Amino acid sequence: MSTNSASRRSFLQTSLAVAGATQLLPNMLTAQEASKPLLAYIGTFSSPLKDVLPTQVDLPPGNGRGIHLFQVDRQTGALKAVDVFESGVSPSSLAVNSAGTRLYSANETDRHGAEKEGSVSAFAIDRATGKLELLNTVRSGGAGPTYVSVHPTGKFLLVANYFGGSIAVLPILADGRLGEATDVQRDAGKIGPTRAEHAPPGSFAFSGHDRTHAHQIGTDPAGRFVLHIDLGLDQIYVWKFDAQTGKLSPGEFHVVTLPPGDGPRHFHFHPNDKWSYSIQEEGSTVVLFDYEAATGKLTARQTLSTLPPGFVGSNFCSEILVSADGRFLYAGNRLHDSVAIFAIADDGTLKYQGEEWTRGNYPRSFNFDPTGEFFYCCNQRGDNVAVFSVDRKTGSLKFTGQYVPVGNPSCIVFLDLATSSPAKS
Repeated sequence: MSTNSASRRSFLQTSLAVAGATQLLPNMLTAQEASKPLLAYIGTFSSPLKDVLPTQVDLPPGNGRGIHLFQVDRQTGALKAVDVFESGVSPSSLAVNSAGTRLYSANETDRHGAEKEGSVSAFAIDRATGKLELLNTVRSGGAGPTYVSVHPTGKFLLVANYFGGSIAVLPILADGRLGEATDVQRDAGKIGPTRAEHAPPGSFAFSGHDRTHAHQIGTDPAGRFVLHIDLGLDQIYVWKFDAQTGKLSPGEFHVVTLPPGDGPRHFHFHPNDKWSYSIQEEGSTVVLFDYEAATGKLTARQTLSTLPPGFVGSNFCSEILVSADGRFLYAGNRLHDSVAIFAIADDGTLKYQGEEWTRGNYPRSFNFDPTGEFFYCCNQRGDNVAVFSVDRKTGSLKFTGQYVPVGNPSCIVFLDLATSSPAKS
């Protein structure tokens, strides 16, 4: 064996050991580190305050109280209520910055003061307790902001406005506050049909094919391109992003069209950055795309149902999530009230493994804790969050028996104060 070959093998063995240690890091914390909290923030649909008249965007409306803060038991996954930041403007989507010092919320309303527009809020996180302090609230660039994400540079917040059919880029100032939008783009085009091409037999699933509905916005792993989905137009948009000015411009392969009426909702990239997966709300499908990082081009390669064989009737898909190790994909089904589990092959293709009942009604979203050992499902109409353990070998979920009462939970994000970083989803 050559010296170079031996060195390469040694390097690979060391890299694998480091990678394994990284996966286990939260379970190998020192006693001092482990004493620092692992936190969870849960966004909700909440009742309006006296001086705010938000559009309630889903049923049942308003059972949440704002942004709920919990401490997570690192061993059992149990959630213990700590605090609530009271808010009546439905902070339904949350994002934490990479330093774990700021949290941002999309306030899913159609009023910001006297203006018919939604809003986004910035909060400082108390690093000792996790409690939130409001920094400021600004216009979101459209009605009903439903999704926020932080650009990898940490300098911009990206917003998707569901009822406004628009997306916006907001600068994050040096102190974490938000500035006025540097760019707002409004979707336009032909609205898709009310019956999805790939809907199961007997489906009457209809949600967003009445107008434009921007549903999610995020970047590719490098932050070079911004992608957003419009459910009503059945399209994914790819934008070039100027990280100096916060401006968007159409990419070379700007529009990807999904089957008519299927209603793309969310997307998630694989950890290898080569594949992206989208979930279709009304068609109840997952689509695999090959992704070209140099051009932002998405090429569809596989489409699968999120529902078990033989299912008939209506279903609305919700969240999509790839495990941190890249081996499994999870897809949410509302009305069927399940999480579909897919194995990811070496070429990125999916194989249906089965599903797990969510133990609640209308699973809007879900997330892993930082270790990937526990899985938390926000059952919006069930007014609870259910906790599952994850079999890392098979991808299967097992209910832990733990429910947490939260009115109309919409999303859950984590912050580990021992490692000073939010969980990656």
